[in-house]
Amino acid sequence: MTEIRMTGELRTDFDCEVSGVPAARWGEAVFKVGDEEIVIEVSVEKDVIVAIMAGDEAAWKGTLEGLKQLLKGEIKAR
Repeated sequence: MTEIRMTGELRTDFDCEVSGVPAARWGEAVFKVGDEEIVIEVSVEKDVIVAIMAGDEAAWKGTLEGLKQLLKGEIKAR
């Protein structure tokens, strides 16, 4: 059996919750807003890699440390 290396959780304001979703290498959350999709993907294969996509044209992908730096304004998105 494959080792569980991360778990996922999703909560909404309708008191709907899914937690403890196991993953060995990656997990993805997809939110549909009208015709748009917002996708958040986390990979734990080697380093922790995070990808955030909003529609087909806007995306960011990098390490967890890079995401933290981006959110703190220490680096700018390319």
